[in-house]
Amino acid sequence: MSFKEYIKNASLAPEEGDIIEYMTIRDRLTSNVLVNSQREIPGTACSYEADVTALYDEFLKLREKCGYRLTFNTLMIKILVEGLKSAPRLNAHFEYDHKSTSGRLIIKKHIDVAIAVCLDSGETFQIKAKHLEEKNLEQTAFDVEEIKRKLLNTNLKRVMFKVGGQRMLGLASKGQIGSTFAQFRSAYFGKAKIAKFSKLFRKKYRTTSTSDKPYDGLHADDFTEGTVCYTNWGTLYDKLDVNITYIPPLYPQVFLFATGRIKDTEYVYKDDKGNLQLGTKKMLPLTLVFDHKIGGANDIMPFIKKLDEIFGNPKEIHNW
Repeated sequence: MSFKEYIKNASLAPEEGDIIEYMTIRDRLTSNVLVNSQREIPGTACSYEADVTALYDEFLKLREKCGYRLTFNTLMIKILVEGLKSAPRLNAHFEYDHKSTSGRLIIKKHIDVAIAVCLDSGETFQIKAKHLEEKNLEQTAFDVEEIKRKLLNTNLKRVMFKVGGQRMLGLASKGQIGSTFAQFRSAYFGKAKIAKFSKLFRKKYRTTSTSDKPYDGLHADDFTEGTVCYTNWGTLYDKLDVNITYIPPLYPQVFLFATGRIKDTEYVYKDDKGNLQLGTKKMLPLTLVFDHKIGGANDIMPFIKKLDEIFGNPKEIHNW
């Protein structure tokens, strides 16, 4: 083996016939947030098996009479919002300085839920539903449907360029000039570039609408970090039988709420006469992930207690 071949093997370089996929601009933005999250957030996760048997019955009744399109996924987003009202420290951003070991928790006035939306292509985007603490269930359902509709009308590449530009400016404003320059250079130069620099000035990369019709898509602000993250793997596969164990919150958020798929679970119980009976419950696996820097279990307990209250008395959803 020649010295050149030895170095190539040692560096795990691609071999002939390997398929190479360079990261898209969406991949870069997502990866940057996740890497920052893993580095900045000492996360703690807990699994919560929720008995939603009664809640699901009330949901079916409400859906039949409400007069608008209501999904169980939207109902869970509203439950998340109600839980955050009882645990406001989870609806926050955390700024931390490693050098001085100091930081501050910014408890947000509004609840802006970053909802994971998956396209048919397999691409997933975190898109904000804004000011949900002010909205009832019908208004929340409308916002969720509008996000899905507008996403299909959005020039995603154009918007992602603007999001990327905003983040580079954010780095520069914090004095991180080296990181800003490195991101700019890798985006527009080299094998892994995502666009030619000249395309920045072409119409399809401009952030304003280029047609005579009013713009009816999403804007860059819709893709920036919300105050909390919600994700639902249960919508991806109708036979999903796994529980999410951990997903990092999106930095600088301090909380993530993940749901799986409702499962019909058999259980044994005693009837009024003391006889053992076999019944079925609807169980929903939930995963709660929070930044341990904000404190300990005391911060998440009010949220869990509120969920217990809702699942124990689900008729209250008719008043939402």
